[in-house]
Amino acid sequence: MGQTTGLRRNPISWSLKRFPENVRSLASSCLFLGCVVIGTTLATAPVFGQTVSSQTVLGADVYQTRCAQCHENAAASRAPSRDTLQKMTASRILRTLDFGLMMGVAYPLTREERQAVAGFLGTKGSEPGPAASAFCSAERHPLSAETAGNWNGWSPLPANTRFQPSGGITRDQVPRLKLKWAYGFAGDVTAFAAPTVLDDTIFVGSAGGVVQALEAKTGCLHWTFQANGPVRSAITAVANASGSDYSLLFGDQIGWFYSLEAKSGQLLWKHRIDDHEGTRLTGSPEVYAGVAFIGAASWEETRSIEPHYACCTFRGSVTALRVADGSKVWKTYTIDPPRKTGVNSAGAQQWGPSGAPVWSAPTIDPKRGVIYVTTGDNYSSPATATSDAVMALDITTGKIRWFQQTTPNDAYTSACRNHGPNCPEEDGPDYDFGSSALLLSLPDGKDILVAGQKSGVVYGLDPNQKGKVRWQTRVGQGGRNGGVQWGMASDGQAVFAAASDLTGVLNSGGAVGGAKFDPAKGGGLTALRPADGGKMWFVAPHPCDPPRPGCSPAQSQAVTAIPGVVFSGSVDGHLRAFAAGDGKILWDFDTAKSYSTVNGVEAKGGSLDGAGPVVAGGMLFVNSGYPRNGGMPGNVLLAFAPEE
Repeated sequence: MGQTTGLRRNPISWSLKRFPENVRSLASSCLFLGCVVIGTTLATAPVFGQTVSSQTVLGADVYQTRCAQCHENAAASRAPSRDTLQKMTASRILRTLDFGLMMGVAYPLTREERQAVAGFLGTKGSEPGPAASAFCSAERHPLSAETAGNWNGWSPLPANTRFQPSGGITRDQVPRLKLKWAYGFAGDVTAFAAPTVLDDTIFVGSAGGVVQALEAKTGCLHWTFQANGPVRSAITAVANASGSDYSLLFGDQIGWFYSLEAKSGQLLWKHRIDDHEGTRLTGSPEVYAGVAFIGAASWEETRSIEPHYACCTFRGSVTALRVADGSKVWKTYTIDPPRKTGVNSAGAQQWGPSGAPVWSAPTIDPKRGVIYVTTGDNYSSPATATSDAVMALDITTGKIRWFQQTTPNDAYTSACRNHGPNCPEEDGPDYDFGSSALLLSLPDGKDILVAGQKSGVVYGLDPNQKGKVRWQTRVGQGGRNGGVQWGMASDGQAVFAAASDLTGVLNSGGAVGGAKFDPAKGGGLTALRPADGGKMWFVAPHPCDPPRPGCSPAQSQAVTAIPGVVFSGSVDGHLRAFAAGDGKILWDFDTAKSYSTVNGVEAKGGSLDGAGPVVAGGMLFVNSGYPRNGGMPGNVLLAFAPEE
């Protein structure tokens, strides 16, 4: 069972077009030639409680064992030569490994290995910052105008329904939505961070770890802040005691959690959430009574591709921190500490249990004094009862009140795709919960929790009976990249669930974008009755037209709703608006194109995945570009408003 403790106390040019041709084709020619999979791991998985590997990692060693075969044979592999790499900054190389063109082949590398090889190859110094022309004029300031319907964090309401009741856009205006401006994330090939909109100011992170404050009406830049790692979580703003400013709370993809001043972007405090090397913070924090609740997930599922990786030791968790100073209130793990369980066929030590990460934003239930979190699969044997589950934690102490598992014996790692040594004996279906639970009130006065899973099944749970399953409805086929991926929405009358069901040849590593997806399979949007899970309507997916690399009709992106309208994005790059009553299409915009940006950065759109669109102040904002599983790259934030 989980353990609870209480304590007091910039930028580079657009990669796919401006980067050399040999870099664009590197991954496809070098995937299994030696860029990452030859040699042995220099830094093994940290034993529980340790923060670093058992030996010092040298960048020269990492380069020789993992990179040299491609980069020392540039003509044959079409990879950039070592001389070319040595002309780049270390920060640029690290970005490329994290979420750039090399992210596919770098998944098995630990953070220490990435930093070591980037430091060995690259030069010191940082990339140039944004152009002066990108900034707002001196008389324009953040948080200077009240706007209708702010969107703060993952959802405007703590029930995580992703429903915007007063965002300033009506159903009748949706067909007249037009692009007003585009903002490019310099040097990135993915745009996955969820925007927060507060008083005409957008706060949004990026794959390069840059957090920026933008004027919502125009996209001009107020300030930037460089985090330690990539930032994809939604930013949550909390008013300070005087009400004169806000604290901005968010996590990054290497486990750091931050608090910034909203008006200036100055750092107030930062803490590392967990001491495990593979920690990543994907879900937005939720705040209640001055305390922020943060779920933790991990990179270990992909680290385990390396046969000599000691799999696995990460434990999912929820941490409660005081907003004022970042001090810890409590921390609850979703599973017990790992123990040695033997060795794999490559001779690497094995540990278990592990996994049960928390990918999404917690859901607050003040009436019952709990927060709800959903968990992912286990990474190693033995499988536990709290993986693939909905859990209720006491909001004051973190004690686990109850949990309801929907898929038992789901232990899985990326090594299972190729039957590698670190695939656990269960070889589970990988049916994580990647999205938050929705807390809804029914017409009879009762409440229900609704959770969507990668299995393709949506569950209705009774929060008064320890999560007893009241109903379950299939909305998709499900699979490792199927079912409900990042989030559903509800207007109280219906639950809107989009299905991914991505079908085709996935890129488990290597090339960025360009996967050979089935252009006609995947996707679909279903409206369910909250009381019993009955289907109200279903809209079939829209095949790619024309079929092209990286294009799929899969609807992986989180869904967003406003009165009378549901917005759902798909891997084909289209953002569509559907009538909430019958699913009729009201508006369709293809984001996969090039844009002239307000900050002068060369940018294009791609697949829509991850965080969904945001509606606030009479405008709609969405990020475009998501090549993680082979979808189309992109690096742009788009802003729409109704044409008068």
